[in-house]
Amino acid sequence: MAAELKPVYLITGADRPKIQRALRRLRSRIGEDAVEMLSASEASAGDAVAACNSMGLLGGGRRLVIVEDVERWKAPDAKTLAEYLTDPAPDTVLALVAAELKKDSALGKACAKAGEILTYDVPKRRLGDWVSTQFKERGVQVDPEAARVLVEIVGENPEELASEVDKITTWAGSDPVGVGEIEQLAAGCAEVPGYELTDAWGRRDLAGVLTSCQTLLERSGDPVSRTVPALIGLLVAHVGRVRDCQAFAAEGLSSREAAARLKRHPFYVEKLYTQARNYGPDELRGAVVRLAALDHAVKGGSRLAVDLELERALIDITRPREAALIA
Repeated sequence: MAAELKPVYLITGADRPKIQRALRRLRSRIGEDAVEMLSASEASAGDAVAACNSMGLLGGGRRLVIVEDVERWKAPDAKTLAEYLTDPAPDTVLALVAAELKKDSALGKACAKAGEILTYDVPKRRLGDWVSTQFKERGVQVDPEAARVLVEIVGENPEELASEVDKITTWAGSDPVGVGEIEQLAAGCAEVPGYELTDAWGRRDLAGVLTSCQTLLERSGDPVSRTVPALIGLLVAHVGRVRDCQAFAAEGLSSREAAARLKRHPFYVEKLYTQARNYGPDELRGAVVRLAALDHAVKGGSRLAVDLELERALIDITRPREAALIA
């Protein structure tokens, strides 16, 4: 037996697919003909209250009023809503949707007292696990590394990730999905989906580094002057994590123990451990120094084109030990 509906629901969080499912459940219980949609960017709390008190064009019966983006509402709106919730319309459900809203806010307190708060968040550090769950819910097995790669390519927007999962599961049917399928099918939405670049650097594949760098510059959609600094930031962060893992390994920590310290997925940290074995400590320190020099160069310290400066730096920090010693 379905639980009795509350007069108000405050639905918040970054997991937009789950929010949409919650709204669909409400709509199915009320009926599509009795749903009114509002946006807080245009409608005040007073407008929402008026909609709740209206009997609608079809006469009596239950009604659902959905208001998006209620984090835009100010203190007077929260006060208006709190006053309404002391005596809400008996046959109306009010669903307030916010990307982020604190439970102890005035609006949050009013909704908690009269109804229910539903929070659907996606921890960014566990997005790979969240993607794996999305595939599982659709009946498709996905490799954990493939789930991480999808996040790298698409970015951290759960709605865009869910859309890509839908597309890939339609293609896969009942077949498992691996990294290869993700790389072939996923549409890049992330500003700098640089896993191919960092992976190539980690295995000291100079040709792969230069190829993936060129691909990133071509697909970014931004001017080179903006993309190159973003790639430098990506490389600095990645080299820093590899140095951390090298230090953890020297302490005797396993990759799984390091993953707990770094609060990263074990599969990802195992990859960092592998990359750390391909470079000596002095080489990693040198890479940090070279990237700092690159950052200075692209910010006006060189007359060369920024993409050429990037390629030169990539060669310096990637080439095999033998080549570095000969140079």
